[in-house]
Amino acid sequence: MSAPTLHASPQPVPTAAPQPTGWPLLRLGFRPFYLGAALFALLAIPLWVALFLGHSTLTMPLSPLLWHAHEMLFGFAIAVIVGFLLTAVKAWTGLATPRGAFLAALALLWLAARMAAITGPYGLYALLDLTLLPLVAAILTRLLLRARNRRNLPLAGMLMLLALANGFFHLGVIGAIEMSPLTPLYAALALIVMIECVIAGRVIPAFTMSATPGLKLTVSVLVDRAAMGLAALALLLWVFAPAATAWNMGAGLALSLAAVAHVLRLLQWRPSITRHRPILWILHASYAWLPFGLALLAAARFGWIANSVGVHALAIGATAGLIIGMITRTARGHTGRALQVSRPEATAYALVMLAAATRVLLPLAMPAWLPMALVVSAAAWSLAFAIYLFIYTPWLLQTRLDGKDG
Repeated sequence: MSAPTLHASPQPVPTAAPQPTGWPLLRLGFRPFYLGAALFALLAIPLWVALFLGHSTLTMPLSPLLWHAHEMLFGFAIAVIVGFLLTAVKAWTGLATPRGAFLAALALLWLAARMAAITGPYGLYALLDLTLLPLVAAILTRLLLRARNRRNLPLAGMLMLLALANGFFHLGVIGAIEMSPLTPLYAALALIVMIECVIAGRVIPAFTMSATPGLKLTVSVLVDRAAMGLAALALLLWVFAPAATAWNMGAGLALSLAAVAHVLRLLQWRPSITRHRPILWILHASYAWLPFGLALLAAARFGWIANSVGVHALAIGATAGLIIGMITRTARGHTGRALQVSRPEATAYALVMLAAATRVLLPLAMPAWLPMALVVSAAAWSLAFAIYLFIYTPWLLQTRLDGKDG
């Protein structure tokens, strides 16, 4: 009887990764939205300064002040948040986020709203402006639920709250409700700051450790929870507490405590060790504006300074600073490039910090110098985003260096 024949198990034949398809700009959410946000930032601030100083007679559906405040939140910041989340949710869930024609439709919806804000009519502007956030929130919620990723569902919830604030803004503008349009804008800024607190708490310590060999950060859960809770309470009181002495004292105290808590939170992340790594120090420096802004809002509630000082500390120093840091880092990572920025990119970081310091500190020290502060701050801001566009536009329009999709 012959010996049985032994057959080797067939080895799986490696399959090549699928080749990317479609226009690179429309393969992942960060590409069109980062590009649009940076271009809008470059153009919108000089236009606002020209309107404020009387050098432009452009007539818009909104007053120049409301246009500036609304569009920097729901035009600039929201574009970055949407681009970031449409990209991050794919990584968090492993599920495909909008791409191709669907992504193009979302980006064009955002762009159409920005154009309608200048050209009108107001009803069309409001309709376009109110559509994007609920749509994106629904997309993200469906994906997160499908992947059973409930940890990140609050971020989709925050998008819906932002959509609600936007709705109240438009209702206030047309007089359908008795509410100053500034109140929902302050609420939107507060929600964006809370999103920053959540995302920064995840990425800043992680990025710092990954870039610093041997570093192990010890982050106190108590400090983190206290910082988040106090910030939520303080910002809630700042937005909605009546302008009465007792409420002002309570809001001012809450804002002060929140500022201290966020200083302690930042110190846990060892910001001093990042000074030679621009891609890190921009995140730490920007986050430092958050407690500073909260402290300035507290001072405003105590009646010592104008409210706008704290608003711009949060809007430029914290929000725009974190944005320029994240849209460089994430764009580098998702286009297959090294997480090491060039000197021009570091210059862009410094220019955003200069824009914040000039807009916040110069009028605080010399109120009569506000026009000069606006011009200098706008110039620094626009140059920063011009640098970003010069470097990143080709990258955002091209396939990843490693040939992967995304």
